[in-house]
Amino acid sequence: MNALGFLRSRLWLVTLSALIALFVVNWILQPNLVTPNVLKSNLSVFLPVILVAIGQTYVVLGGDIDLSVGSIVALVNVVTVSVIAALGGGVGGVLGGIAAGLVVGVACGLLNGALVALLRFQAIVTTFATGIIFGGLALLVLPTAGLPVPAEYWRTYGSSPLGLPVVLWVLLAALLIVALIAGRPFIKHLAAAGGLRTAAFQTGLKLAQIRILAYALCGLFAAFASLSLTGETASGDPLMGRTLALASISAVVLGGTALAGGSGSAFGSVLGALVLGMIGNVIFFAGLPFDYQTLIQGLITLLALAGGVLVARRN
Repeated sequence: MNALGFLRSRLWLVTLSALIALFVVNWILQPNLVTPNVLKSNLSVFLPVILVAIGQTYVVLGGDIDLSVGSIVALVNVVTVSVIAALGGGVGGVLGGIAAGLVVGVACGLLNGALVALLRFQAIVTTFATGIIFGGLALLVLPTAGLPVPAEYWRTYGSSPLGLPVVLWVLLAALLIVALIAGRPFIKHLAAAGGLRTAAFQTGLKLAQIRILAYALCGLFAAFASLSLTGETASGDPLMGRTLALASISAVVLGGTALAGGSGSAFGSVLGALVLGMIGNVIFFAGLPFDYQTLIQGLITLLALAGGVLVARRN
């Protein structure tokens, strides 16, 4: 393994070190950081980015990208709250709305995957276009923000079963899903599809199915993120999630996944998302303009693109 390959394979350690350093700085700026309520509040803010970043990892690992995840989050949100309202609320309505939201998220992912893998459209252009379509559908379903969800939804999301907040249970469930997927041959096949697509095709791997499944997983995790945001905001918003595409890509890059595909892990992306969240905290408590967070995310993505080109040329 060359030096660049070794560095990339250990990038998650650099990300973990950065996370620890940012946590210490944040603790200095915010002395009550380690109290249960503040930790829960921070996790509630970080969780949607973590979930979207996990889904984005699978797409990027396969050599593709999904710029529509923010619009998927918005569409899932408005469909969920609209179905709940149509079913009259209550526990049954909430469950029906959640089910509808998950179906919409997976359907959006399957559509993206079919366009990219079957029709062989360029991923970045295709998902940019479908993002516009999904965003338009969100506005069509709910033209204005503010449709509330029943108290059963947001009270459950804000509760603490067995002494642990629901947001932590959601994170643990997501990590369990990631661990289960990591133990399947699918991950190796996906990495092969992203890093050595021609060779993978020649070995008989069903690349189209693998890439479509990656997009479906991305849509599913975007739906999870949307349901979390719905529990946090307790209402529908057709413009929800506009910054999540850039944030998820930045988190994936920070976590050590190559934008060219072929190497990386969703666990690294979780660390990357936490780093982005801590950057936002440090910027806020240091009194700096919040726009700096978007600037940093853009610089991270730009540096990752440059690094990906450098690695490709060296290889």
